[in-house]
Amino acid sequence: MDNIQLNIKQVFGFLSEEIILNQAALATACNQALHDGSREGSDFLGWVNLPSSITEDDFREIEDAATLLRTHCDTVVVVGIGGSYLGARAVIDALTGSFDWLQERDKRKNPVILYAGNNIGEDYLNELMSWLEDREFGIINISKSGTTTEPAIAFRLLKDMLENKVGKEEARQRIVAITDASKGALRSLATTEGYKTFVIPDNVGGRYSVLTPVGLLPIAVAGINIRKLVGGAMEIEKATVPAVSFDYNLPAIYAVIRNELYKQGKKIEILVNYHPKLHFLAEWWKQLYGESEGKDNLGIFPAAVDFTTDLHSMGQWIQEGERTIFETVISVKEPNKKVQIPHDERNLDGLNFLEGKRVDEVNKMAELGTRIAHVDGGVPNLQIELPELNEKYIGQLIYFFEKACGISGYLLGINPFNQPGVEAYKKNMFALLEKPGYEEATRAIKTKL
Repeated sequence: MDNIQLNIKQVFGFLSEEIILNQAALATACNQALHDGSREGSDFLGWVNLPSSITEDDFREIEDAATLLRTHCDTVVVVGIGGSYLGARAVIDALTGSFDWLQERDKRKNPVILYAGNNIGEDYLNELMSWLEDREFGIINISKSGTTTEPAIAFRLLKDMLENKVGKEEARQRIVAITDASKGALRSLATTEGYKTFVIPDNVGGRYSVLTPVGLLPIAVAGINIRKLVGGAMEIEKATVPAVSFDYNLPAIYAVIRNELYKQGKKIEILVNYHPKLHFLAEWWKQLYGESEGKDNLGIFPAAVDFTTDLHSMGQWIQEGERTIFETVISVKEPNKKVQIPHDERNLDGLNFLEGKRVDEVNKMAELGTRIAHVDGGVPNLQIELPELNEKYIGQLIYFFEKACGISGYLLGINPFNQPGVEAYKKNMFALLEKPGYEEATRAIKTKL
């Protein structure tokens, strides 16, 4: 098995094969529209052929910038919010050691990657800055405009701290800006200060940007092979071109099934993983699908759980709660490490029947047993299996979900590439903060309070 696999056997008790195949022509047309730009959102389809369009020069420029940061820094702070950091964090968490960052600096192979600008937590920023005081840190600032509130506040603080720590000249060597090609506050600052810059393509939205420098630079700094990651994505890109039959287009099949379940009242999709390293992959997926499909009073609500951990908290609701859910399970066939359960003479925990078994075997039986129980309890289940956790298969999974999201949005009848609703809270926040230009809005919102 050389690619990720999609197992749909445990949806047939809820959907017939005939229902799924009846949508084949429509799903194929939706996939075609992603390639020919014939539907809404055509200005944001740069991700569709992105993996195959990345050149050797592109790779080298990213790798060179990553090497420079790795040479100067033991810690790199990625400043961004939403798609400007979730994709990178998803890949980095999946493909690096869980406790690498705790190692002493002289024993680490790669810089510690930390994140800022993804919240407005004063305690968090204070604690981050305190931790950075005796570190040689650098900054990757990711923002198309440079004025998004959360990352702009974080960058202002960290830039000031870095300049005071190492001087402006050295700080310029440790700051990389990933932003618009020609306009915006961050582009102006980067030009003035002489920062190394990369461009966020105009035709790639933030939640689809993980395979642009937005994601690839932090991932490369973390010591992950971005060529293999992109190579994996390119394999699924090639496997889902319009000429490929629906029967073999796994993202199209996934898109059809989730939409048909939605029609049956399954309003919530729960992305399940049994591998702790995939927590932020699920966070990235939640943004991808939530921001793409949640509009016009439509859309499946994307939720996520980490099993078996959350079986001890959310398991009861999933098993016996309102039957408005279905699950998509990400399964990793073979872990990268091996741990066997030892014999214990006293056997007080009663676990000697597991003696000699690998921990992953217990995990797999928990997964299988849970899937059977949930299906028996009325929860349709899909399974996406990765042969192992590595760059190739994570790259495949990223593109699988991106392509499926585009098809699914078109099947739903909405534009999956805009996000008009995210501005509402910002207008209220700026009015409450009495930002210049919001005087009328400030007066109006104060009357509500």
